[in-house]
Order: sequence, then structure tokens, then C-alpha cells
Amino acid sequence: MNSALSTLLATGLVVFGLVAGPASADEVQVAVAANFTAPMQKIAADFEKDTGHKAVLSFGATGSFYAQIRNGAPFDILLAADAETPARLEQEGLGVPGSRFTYAIGKLVLWSARPGFVDDKGDVLKQSEFRHMAIANPKLAPYGAAAVSALTRLGLLSATQPKFVQGENIAQTYQFIATGNAELGFVALSQVLDKKGKLASGSAWVVPANLHAPIRQDAVILTHGKDKAAAAALLKYLRGDKARAVITSYGYGF
Repeated sequence: MNSALSTLLATGLVVFGLVAGPASADEVQVAVAANFTAPMQKIAADFEKDTGHKAVLSFGATGSFYAQIRNGAPFDILLAADAETPARLEQEGLGVPGSRFTYAIGKLVLWSARPGFVDDKGDVLKQSEFRHMAIANPKLAPYGAAAVSALTRLGLLSATQPKFVQGENIAQTYQFIATGNAELGFVALSQVLDKKGKLASGSAWVVPANLHAPIRQDAVILTHGKDKAAAAALLKYLRGDKARAVITSYGYGF
């Protein structure tokens, strides 16, 4: 076979591969606040099925993600547990202007894995029947900050603080309670509901919203994802009725 024919055949194979080969779906790297784990897993599955794009999810504390993004972590989107972090990233040139919006408003709950342990008014906080209370690091996790605010407004912070077992994020905080390492603690309402929106186990008190600042959870496209169609598509999808139905089913508001 002469070299010219070999070149033509090779070129033909390359062209064929470009035309007939399967197109790979776009991927978007998403940093997700730990409290939003369950709904985002469902939304990501629906998103891939409906659009062909794939959302690769990482879960953790908003404060930790902020530090990682500042240090160059290649996330395309941040779904934070607060509004301040996305706004700060935008101000610092690490978020795409105009992309930020509130995707959910979270609810704080005092929860115990033990049935009947937490009453429907939260009076258990005033008693000395527990040795350990789990709370997310208030410096990193907005739900932890909301818990401190609620205890402060109830006048119970000084009495309960010595009993704190601090989680790095809200997911670890939930594990402390679920495993019995803490008799009770503050987590996100979404973490203790089943797929039907009912309390999955244990006992709980939904903390009144007037005891802490609103837990407004904002999303923002980061500069790493500013030119990715999949990033824009995911934020659009989060605003849609299908995603919002999932978000609502986990106890969030808008």
C-alpha cells in the first residue's frame, strides 16, 4: 500500500470517527452544601436524563468550599448554604456576575434519633437529660451559625455550649446524632424527612424562623464554569418546576 493511500485511509478513519463516534455529554463540577445532598442527588439524576449533561457532585461545608475555590479548586458551580458566600465570590471576581440566585430557603430542626426525646416545643433544651448536643461548625456551616443564633435568642447558649459536639459540616453533624454519639442536635430539616416529606425516624422540633436569620441558599456560576453550557443549563434546570418540586418535597421554601 503506497503512502498516499495510507494517508487517505487514515484521514478517512479520522473523519469517520468524528462524524459517527458518540458525542460525550458535557459535565459540570458542582460544589453542593451538605444539607442539600439528598435533593441534589435526585435533581442531578433528572438533569442528566432530561438534558444529557452530567452534574458531578461534591458535598461539604460552604466555608470549606469557599476556601477551596479561593485556592483554585476547579468547580463550575457553587450551591451554598447561605447567600453571603456566593455574593463574596462574585465581588472577588470568582463568580459570574448576574448568575447568582436563591435556589432554596432552608429550615433548621432540632432532631434526635430517639422517638419521643425531642418535644414539639423544643423544651428539651431547657432540661438536663442530655450529655451531648451536635452542631455544625458555625464558622463554616450556616446551619451551625443558625443554631447558635437560636440558642442565643432562647437564652440557652451558655448552658448548652459545654455539651456541644461539633461537626465539620451538617452531614457529619447528622451522623453524630444518628449513631447516638449525641442524644440530639441541630440539622437541616431536609436531612430527617423521607421521600414523602414525613419525619423518617426519631423525634424533632422545627426551629421557628424568627429565632435565626433566614437560611437563604444561593447558587452561583464560578469563573471556571462561565463558558460551560452545562453550567448554565443546570442553573436553569434548578429554576424549573421539576427541580422545585423535589426541593419542596425535602422541606425547603423559596
